[in-house]
Amino acid sequence: MSVVKLGTVPHRVPDPTHPYTSGAWTPVFDEYDADGLEVIGEIPKDIDGIYVRNGENPAFGSIGLYHPFDGDGMIHTMSFRDGKANYKNRFVRTKGLMAEIEAGKPLWAGIAEDPRLSTRPGWGAHGGIKDSSSTDVVVHAGKILSTFYQCGEGYRLDPYTMEQFGTEGWVPLDGISAHPKLDENTGELLFFNYSTHAPYMHYGVVGPDNKLKHYIPIPVPGPRLPHDMAFTKNYSIIADLPLFWDADILAKGRHAARFHRDIPTRFAIVPRYGQPEDIRWFEAEPTYVLHWMNAWEEGDEIVLDGYFQEDPAPKPLEAPGGDPRLGQLMAYLDENSFKPKLHRWRFNLKTGAVSESHLDDRLLEFGSFNQMYGGEKSRYLYSTFTKPGWFLFEGLVKHDFETGKSETLNFGEGRFGSEAPFAPRVGARSEDDGYIVSFITDMVENRSECVLIDAQNIADGPVCRIILPHRISSGTHACWADGPTVRAAQSAA
Repeated sequence: MSVVKLGTVPHRVPDPTHPYTSGAWTPVFDEYDADGLEVIGEIPKDIDGIYVRNGENPAFGSIGLYHPFDGDGMIHTMSFRDGKANYKNRFVRTKGLMAEIEAGKPLWAGIAEDPRLSTRPGWGAHGGIKDSSSTDVVVHAGKILSTFYQCGEGYRLDPYTMEQFGTEGWVPLDGISAHPKLDENTGELLFFNYSTHAPYMHYGVVGPDNKLKHYIPIPVPGPRLPHDMAFTKNYSIIADLPLFWDADILAKGRHAARFHRDIPTRFAIVPRYGQPEDIRWFEAEPTYVLHWMNAWEEGDEIVLDGYFQEDPAPKPLEAPGGDPRLGQLMAYLDENSFKPKLHRWRFNLKTGAVSESHLDDRLLEFGSFNQMYGGEKSRYLYSTFTKPGWFLFEGLVKHDFETGKSETLNFGEGRFGSEAPFAPRVGARSEDDGYIVSFITDMVENRSECVLIDAQNIADGPVCRIILPHRISSGTHACWADGPTVRAAQSAA
C-alpha cells in the first residue's frame, strides 16, 4: 500500500449546521495519491480506464447563504488496469479558488444571494458569480475538462497524473455549459452556452484534436437557463425550457429562476454542423429537465430520453433553523420535491408532430448508459434514486427497454453514491457487458469506497469495494474514460 498525503488546501472550517456542509456533504481539504488500497473482494482484470468524479467541495464557502453549487470543484479519480487501482484527488485550481486562498476568505456571494455582495469581479460568463468549475466532468482529447453549470471557462487536468493546465483555450467568451457531450464514436465534443445578452445561446463542436470546428447562435427570445443537451448521429438537440431567470429581477442584477407554466418546452434540432437557418423547432409539454440521456434517429423520428420534472417550482422544505431561503434551496435539490420521471419524446422530422410519455412513474434522475451507444438506439439505462428530502443517491435502477423490465440496487443504510457511469468490460460482447462504477460515502463506517457493480447483475451488489484513504464529500457528476483511448490521445498530442 502506498498512500501519499500531498497536503491540505487552506480553508475555512465548514458550518456544521448547514445541511450541505455537514454529514455526508462535509467537505475535505486533503489531497492524496494512493495505490495498493484495501480491497473487499477482487478488482477484475478486464477493466481498463479511469472513473472521474467532480463535486462541490467548498474551501471557503460563500458570502451569505451557501448553496452547494457554490462549492469549489474537486476531482476524484480511480484508474484501473491489470487488476490494480490508483486513487487521486485534487481541488481544481480555478482563478476564484486561488484568489480566495490568497485572501483567506470567501470573495463571492453564493448563487442564493445578491451578486453585488461579491467583493471581486466574477470569472466566467455571468458577472459576479464565481466560476468554481465544480459541476460536470468529461475526458476529451486525452485530458479531463471540468465545467461549471453557469457556463464557465472550463479547466483541464491530466486524468492519470492530475497535472493542471488552467482554462481551456477554445472556450468562447460566453463560456461552456455544464454538460458538453462527447461522441465516443467520432471523438467530437458537442457543447452549448447561454448568457444574459443577445443572441443568448450558442452551440458548437470541438474536434478530436481539441480545436473548435463549429460555433453558431441558437435564436431564443431572451435569456434562458438550460442545463444539458443531447445528440444523435447526425443532429444535436438543444432545449429552450420554460424555467428561466425572472426578467424584472435580472434587470436589477440578480439571478432568480422562475417556472413559466404557460410557455411550452421547445426543442431545437440542429444538424451537427448546421447553421441557424437549418434548425427545426418542436414544442412539447412545459417542464424542466436537468439531464437528458440518449437520443437516436428512428425512421422519420428522433427519439430522446430524459427526466421530466412534474413540479419544477416545488414548495420550500422545512429547513434547520426555519430559514425559508434554506428551505427553498433544499426543495430545489430534492428529487422528491421536483418529481423527475424518466420520459421519452419523439419528434417527427417529416410531419413536425411530437409525442411524449413517461417510461417509469418512479422518481429517478442522474442516469447513465453505455456511451459507445451515444447517438444510436440503446437498450439499457441506469438511473439513480435519492433519499427523501436530500440530494443523496441511495441506489440504482437498471431499465431494459427491450423487455420492459427493471432491476434495483440499494446501496445500503447510510451509504450514498455518486453519479455512476457504465464502464465496458475489456472485449465486451454486448451493450451491458461491463461495470457500473461509483464512489460511495458510508456514514455508518465513516469512510468512502469505490465500487464496481456487474452491470448485468446489479442487484447482486458490488463485485469489489476499494477503500479510499479518507471519507470524501458526497458529490454528483462523473464519467468513465476508456484507458486505451486516453493513452492513444496523449501519445498523439
